Amino acid sequence: MLGNKVSFKKAKIPKKIILNGKYVKLEPIIIKKHGKFLFENFQKDQKNIIWKYLPYGPFNSYQNFSEWLRKFCLSNDPFFYAIYSKKIKQYCGMASYLNIVPDHGTIEVGHINYSPILQNSKEGTEAMYLMMSNVFNNLGYRRYEWKCNNLNNDSKKAAKRLGFKYEGLFRQMFVIKGRNRDTAWFSILDKEWKNIEKNYSKYLSESNFDEQDRQKNKLQTNNDK
Repeated sequence: MLGNKVSFKKAKIPKKIILNGKYVKLEPIIIKKHGKFLFENFQKDQKNIIWKYLPYGPFNSYQNFSEWLRKFCLSNDPFFYAIYSKKIKQYCGMASYLNIVPDHGTIEVGHINYSPILQNSKEGTEAMYLMMSNVFNNLGYRRYEWKCNNLNNDSKKAAKRLGFKYEGLFRQMFVIKGRNRDTAWFSILDKEWKNIEKNYSKYLSESNFDEQDRQKNKLQTNNDK
C-alpha cells in the first residue's frame, strides 16, 4: 500500500522581504543595521539563560557576536530574521527558517532567541504567526517543523501553545556544547493551518489586550493542553 496521491508540486524558497504585522516586523538580517541592537538587548539577560539550549553563545563582546552573525546568519538556509518591536522601537529578537526542502514542502522554524523585553509578549507571538503565515499562505509548504532539546520544557510548552503537535523523540540526535541532546519533534500541517490561523487572528486582535497590554483571552489552538 502506498500513501495518498497529492497534487503538490514544489514550495517556494523564502525571499528577503520584510514580514510586517500589527506589533512587529521581521527583517532579513543586516549586520550593520541590526547587530548592535540585538547584542545590547540580548545582554539584558544577565544570567545568559537565553543561550542555554542554543548550540552557540553567549557572546562576551559585540565583535564576537557580529562575527558569528557574519559566519552563520547570512545564508539562505538557515534564513534569519531580526524581530523589531513597534511598541518599543527596537530590534529585540531573532528567528530563522531552516532545513528548507521545497521539493517536499517541508521547512522548520528554529534558532529562536528572544531578549527579555520580547519574552512572554504579544509581539513574540505575532513574530511566530508571521513566519507561520508566510510558510503556508505565501510559500506553499505542506509541513512546518519545530524541534528542540527535550529538556527544554519552555520550548516544548511554547510549541504546543503555538499550535504544533508533538510527534516524538529522536534520542541522542546531537552533541551540543559537550552534552547529549535528545530532540523533541513537533509540526503543523497545511491542512491544519486554516483553523489555527483563525485563532491567531482572534488572539492578536487589538481588542484582546487591555491598556497594560495584558491579554483578555489566551491563544487557543486546540493543542495547548
